[in-house]
Amino acid sequence: MSLDPTARLSNVLDSIKKYFVDNITGNHGYQIIFDKSLTTPEVFQTHSWKKWVVINMGQLNRNEGYLIIHIFCCTREDDEGHILAQMTDNVMGYLSDTTQTDSLARIPLYRSRATGAWELLQGGFVVLVNGEFPNQDLLDKDGTKFSVIDVTLRWVAKI
Repeated sequence: MSLDPTARLSNVLDSIKKYFVDNITGNHGYQIIFDKSLTTPEVFQTHSWKKWVVINMGQLNRNEGYLIIHIFCCTREDDEGHILAQMTDNVMGYLSDTTQTDSLARIPLYRSRATGAWELLQGGFVVLVNGEFPNQDLLDKDGTKFSVIDVTLRWVAKI
């Protein structure tokens, strides 16, 4: 017996990736890395990135329909952290929605496929921001700074 599409991890992860790539990369040009943890900047020395986002998947509970994600907004050559603050504000803009009566953003849930069109499933994720840890330094010679946004995504998963 196969899982319902709302409980399939592949659909959950693909939908989250699509949302952030479409919005954060598409509208702001920030590079996005998924599930690489917050590695030291040496990983990026071959890249000229000055602004990037790392999205790590945390605890998942399909029965209760939640996934915790940690979003790291990262900058380089940003002495006072002003660019980081603007970047974090931009990312937060996709985690809230002032047009909703509860101001909570919704992320569409898709049934993803390797080939063929993706199918939009009924419902989606409700975004709950748990908290922020602004303007942290990696204390490294390249001056990388980061902010962390902890988020819980809630949805109705049919198990």
